[in-house]
Amino acid sequence: MTADGWTSAVRHQLSLGRLLPLGGPRDGAWITEAAAEAVLRRAVRGVEGGRTGALRIAVADPAGVYEPAVPPPPSALPPGPLRVTADIAAFSSEPLPTAASRLRTALAAAAADRLGLVVSEVDLRVTALLDEEPEPEPEAVRPGPEPQHVAAAQHGDEARVTVAALSVPGVTRLTDVVGRAVRIEERQHTTALPHRHARVEIAVSAHHRAVEVARGVRAVVSEALRDHPTVAVVVTAVE
Repeated sequence: MTADGWTSAVRHQLSLGRLLPLGGPRDGAWITEAAAEAVLRRAVRGVEGGRTGALRIAVADPAGVYEPAVPPPPSALPPGPLRVTADIAAFSSEPLPTAASRLRTALAAAAADRLGLVVSEVDLRVTALLDEEPEPEPEAVRPGPEPQHVAAAQHGDEARVTVAALSVPGVTRLTDVVGRAVRIEERQHTTALPHRHARVEIAVSAHHRAVEVARGVRAVVSEALRDHPTVAVVVTAVE
């Protein structure tokens, strides 16, 4: 790979952010931080009291994480409670605690109800005071990858996985944003026979809860293959 290619690959990975655990340790599902951030920003866009600036999602307590039930994708955060941290610019027309509470509630509800993130803390930092509400401006969102549709021909088990995943309500398409849309590999285990593991990358509808869609994909993909491999799902977009 050329130097320009490496630079492009690094920028692409940074735009995705980290892979955040959806649900608990037995759910075998992750979502890109960029996709999760976009949903949270949409949820608070119309909330009165302030504007959201920088937003970050991370593990709340490194000592409180769990071992996932299936092999995680590379660089994925382990399952466990998360902390959402956001900078806000608040309007001076009402007490700061009132505005902060409203935004905190909206962020927590969106994380749980729309995505299925286990959030234990929402920390807000007021970075500016606004005298009056300005005209709406485009949000400063981390640039994400362009939507991609998987068009490459697939054969055998990969094709069966693709058909099964697309049959799940809420799956809008398969993507190849993090890696390949469908990856099937042989996994070695120190105390058991080798077994296969599948990783599927999807975009989901905003009208469905992301973690529920991921659970459905895991179930049908495992059933679609004769040896019933373990399955991990990565959500790269909510649209």
